[in-house]
Amino acid sequence: MAARARGSVWEIQPVDVGAAGLAAAEADAFLAALRSAAAAAGPGAPGDAVWAAVAAAGVLRPEHPHALHQLVYYSVYASWDRAARGPPPYWFPSPIDCKQTNLGRLMEENGPKLLGSSYKDPISSFNHFYRFSVENQEVYWSMVLKQLAVKFQQEPKAILSTSDRSNKGGTWLQGAVLNIAECCLLPCPSLKRTDDSTAIIWRDEGLDDHPVNRMSLKELRSQVITVANALDTVFQKGDRIAIDMPMTCDAVIIHLAIVLGGFVIVSIADSFAPQEIGTRMAVSKAKAIFTQDFIIRGGKKVPLYSRVVQGTSSKAVVIPATGGYLGVTLRNGDVSWKDFLSRAAGRSSIYSSAYQSADAITNILFSSGTTGEPKAIPWTQLAPIRCAADTWAHLDVRPQDIGCWPTNLGWVMGPIILYSCFLNGATLALYHGSPLGRDFCKFVQDAGVTVLGSVPSLVKSWKAGNYAKGLDWTKIRVLGTTGEASDIDDNLWLTSRTSYKPIVECCGGTELASSYIQGSLLQPQAFGAFSGASMSTGFVILDEQGTPYPDDVPCAGEVGLFPLYFGATNWLLNADHNKVYFDGMPIYKGRQLRRHGDIVQRTVGGYYIVQGRADDTMNLGGIKTSSVEIERVCNRADEGLLETAAVSIKPAGGGPEHLAILAVLKDRSAQYHVNLLKSKFQRAIQKNLNPLFKVSYVKIVPEFPRTASNKLLRRVLRDQLKQELSNHSKL
Repeated sequence: MAARARGSVWEIQPVDVGAAGLAAAEADAFLAALRSAAAAAGPGAPGDAVWAAVAAAGVLRPEHPHALHQLVYYSVYASWDRAARGPPPYWFPSPIDCKQTNLGRLMEENGPKLLGSSYKDPISSFNHFYRFSVENQEVYWSMVLKQLAVKFQQEPKAILSTSDRSNKGGTWLQGAVLNIAECCLLPCPSLKRTDDSTAIIWRDEGLDDHPVNRMSLKELRSQVITVANALDTVFQKGDRIAIDMPMTCDAVIIHLAIVLGGFVIVSIADSFAPQEIGTRMAVSKAKAIFTQDFIIRGGKKVPLYSRVVQGTSSKAVVIPATGGYLGVTLRNGDVSWKDFLSRAAGRSSIYSSAYQSADAITNILFSSGTTGEPKAIPWTQLAPIRCAADTWAHLDVRPQDIGCWPTNLGWVMGPIILYSCFLNGATLALYHGSPLGRDFCKFVQDAGVTVLGSVPSLVKSWKAGNYAKGLDWTKIRVLGTTGEASDIDDNLWLTSRTSYKPIVECCGGTELASSYIQGSLLQPQAFGAFSGASMSTGFVILDEQGTPYPDDVPCAGEVGLFPLYFGATNWLLNADHNKVYFDGMPIYKGRQLRRHGDIVQRTVGGYYIVQGRADDTMNLGGIKTSSVEIERVCNRADEGLLETAAVSIKPAGGGPEHLAILAVLKDRSAQYHVNLLKSKFQRAIQKNLNPLFKVSYVKIVPEFPRTASNKLLRRVLRDQLKQELSNHSKL
């Protein structure tokens, strides 16, 4: 329970500290240290200066009760005027440490040459350098490419060509030839990566008191080559091969092998119902699928192979979740992992990588649109480079870092963390099990994780169980979060466990292979807010008429991205790319803006807060889905339903979106119990769509608001429901 905040840090008394859980014997010393640190900020100092002084002094420690961190933080900022000053910052870049960051080093080396006498240092010149990266992308990307483990077989003729006006995103790395998986697997002297470097650290759930496992770069490369050799005996170059399994060492090996061999990955999340698996297999025209017999999560065995069998008739290669033997009987035509690997026997341990152009497809991922069918998004070899460059610049991933981001290769964060580690010379840390509890948190400690990513629902689980208690997370130097709106207090808990390291908020899209707005270690960070645009990424915020607001004005509206965007898609497999991302968008500085769909607020102080989607796509637990997909399932949940409308509601206090379903009955006079209907909707969604989606609220209404052309006005429903729930405090 949160301790009651005082009007200022000076009003905190021993009784408050005791109520926050600190032992009486420690209270006086703590208060003395707190007041000494606050006094160092100077008489009448504003809240941000006081908090900076308190944080720098290390008065608050990870082992202190969360209620004590709350008491101090909320008391320091009790009189902070968000309307006048913007979100209150909790982390501030160091004038000394900033020069050791990746971006800081690049700026120190090149800033005076590129920016002239206006260059001062990485913090004060950051905004100037960001603008330079947008206006001079060829220069920026030529510098960043040299920082990554990207090895070209043929160097690009140009970083960016805009001669083909039909390609609104430009042509990037024209003429370049490479294999991006090979780049992940070779020693790299500039990143101090050798064959003996640790490539992957992992642990299996249930073995939490055992030492972590380690795989060297040489061992990883050998196993990837074995799988690539086996693939060559079955498939033709360019064939599409799906992966539907947890993000284990085997999954990472398979992912890299498919790309190394010149095949194309089809990414399918391991939480999908059979119908959704089948849809993705059909849309992508996948020839086969790698999967597991079960998923081991939280001590439970969750069937996976059986869902794959129901969803597709394509050949499956099945890996045992534990041990060396499968726990299922395979259907005719499917093969075990052991038998598949045996196909590589006798083949050379030296593999000829499939070298392709930079714009060759390596991966097909999926993102839900508003049409009901998931958009099939092709990633080229540019996308992994963009992933690694973004985390190099914003999360400051360095050689010898250990990066961990619990996710799945079916979601965009899977390949992002994979390439972010391997192309930056870092180690990838994988936990084979549930990331929700104490065991995962202990793995973070035991693996020595230095860069930890999450989604807000994970942090909420860790905090609720106090699962980091007694663990040492102080090796973590950067935290990341993405997928959904962050909760301020949850993030206060998270950063406090690491002695107040920065949390880099990230927001982007599968089709961008990156975030378009995110935090930076060269800017102060505020909870639940983004400190700026990603390097080289330009955007404007549009008013209701499609006119851009001035760049320095607080405002809110739909985002319009500058179209020249390294790594972004320029086509879709099953939709009109131009129609989805460009039609109807205004021209800005001679180029048509690219649609992303977010409504973004720019605050006083220059932070950004994502307010939701301009279309009817919603974000549930970090997974983007569409209203249409949910309605399609719910409409069949009960014979008495005429139609349903699915909307997401953002709680007034912040945090993840809640799913609300409104229903119109065929017989308006019929008596239906909403809790029964809610149970039916929940079961239908779990069975036919995704078991991770939770129905929070159901309401029966006589009819839905519609346009003159009979289009459902979900935004009106959302606004009405938000007001109603606010009045009744039901969410």
